Amino acid sequence: MISFSALLREGRAPTRREAVSAVLALSWPAIVQQLMLTLVQYIDTVMVGSLGPNATASVGVVSSSVWLFNGLLGAAATGFAVQVAQHIGARETERAREVVRESMLFSLLFGVFMGSAAAALSFPLPGLLGAEEAIRPDASAYFLIVGCSMPFLMAINLMSSLLRCMGDTRTPMIFNITLNILNTIFNFLLIYEPREASVFGLRVFLPGAGLGVPGAALGSALASLLVALLFLRRFTGRDFPLRVSLRDRFRFTRGCLSAMVRIAIPQAMAHTASCGAQIAVTVIVAGLGTQAVAANSLAVTAEALCYQPGYGVSTAATTLVGQSIGAGRRDLAVRFARVSTLLGMLLMTGTGLLMFLFAEPLIGMFTPDADVMRLGASVLRIEAFAEPLFAASIVASGAFSGAGDTKWSFAANLLSMWGVRLPIALLLIGSLGLTGMWIAMACELSLKGLVFLWRLRSKKWLDSGMVVTRA
Repeated sequence: MISFSALLREGRAPTRREAVSAVLALSWPAIVQQLMLTLVQYIDTVMVGSLGPNATASVGVVSSSVWLFNGLLGAAATGFAVQVAQHIGARETERAREVVRESMLFSLLFGVFMGSAAAALSFPLPGLLGAEEAIRPDASAYFLIVGCSMPFLMAINLMSSLLRCMGDTRTPMIFNITLNILNTIFNFLLIYEPREASVFGLRVFLPGAGLGVPGAALGSALASLLVALLFLRRFTGRDFPLRVSLRDRFRFTRGCLSAMVRIAIPQAMAHTASCGAQIAVTVIVAGLGTQAVAANSLAVTAEALCYQPGYGVSTAATTLVGQSIGAGRRDLAVRFARVSTLLGMLLMTGTGLLMFLFAEPLIGMFTPDADVMRLGASVLRIEAFAEPLFAASIVASGAFSGAGDTKWSFAANLLSMWGVRLPIALLLIGSLGLTGMWIAMACELSLKGLVFLWRLRSKKWLDSGMVVTRA
């Protein structure tokens, strides 16, 4: 981040090496953080998967809905974080601090609202998604507990985004590693029954609450609460550049909320459109039986490990483009957007290759069921071919967000999910089953990536310019 700040001060164009160095400096901690967030889901899936296919399916049937709620939290966080990035780029520290205070107040209110909505939906949701009777109680309990943890998840989402847009990607990385450690410990204690195990030839008693699937959600909720408190301590520390104090005046301002809405609403709508299609997919897959639901859920979870590097680079792109726009350096914004997108595509080409080669071990981590493993691995290999262009859409979207251009991404996601993926899926699923669903997904992601590359090259995304009000 030092080299990037120097570029802003010197007012010169970066060399290719300097641009790559700046992107990598922000990307690698963000990539680790994204992998850590994915590991939370991996740990839950592995531990729950040991309980059998029904337990896996009970989590899988509501996973798209969890993703929907988390995406809405993330959209709101981005709406504030982009403002902070642009104020910092314009060297408006006090205005950046005002946005941070306002975002903290919004985070509390919005987190409680989203948690209440999730809790209210938890009981009818599995039935609405077409889940079999046997898995509905666990699915409802899981989603209810996740809903209760929404205020903590919102706080983590917001403060992670704010730190990244300030150029600090290491703190969120460290805190999310902590989140995984705590999640593993709590899951170990809450999911399983008390039991004995052999450790180096010695019989050891292992405590456990025996809560099963709800225990996985409760473990994640407790871990989220503790890590949210760690983030809060960081933001209230005396050495924090944009320090927040409880004695500060917390209030909403029209300019800040208006800018947040302009950024967040299109992003939230894009995510809702995507998740709505995913939920429709869940309903369709539920009709194929519990084995297909379990295989689909495990394949989605395994794939997440492969595309998280793209999201890590995307966060770097948002920061670099946002600060460049704030500094009035459109040339830097274009350079960093293109370098970031290329880097993301290279990384996800590599992870896609690994996903293709090691599909069986990846799925086998989560389930002892041989039929579920074979089906999950076969569809995972189909998706591997779409990873490079999937990366293009992920990273370019992050760059567009830094410039405040989120409306176009919404339209592109809406048309691709509902106009490409679902029609192809409905056409193929009758004859190919779950395989047809994943062929449709690979086609849609590849086409969307090409469209985002066209948009990136056109530079029309720069027309949004500054999204914050000027002093």
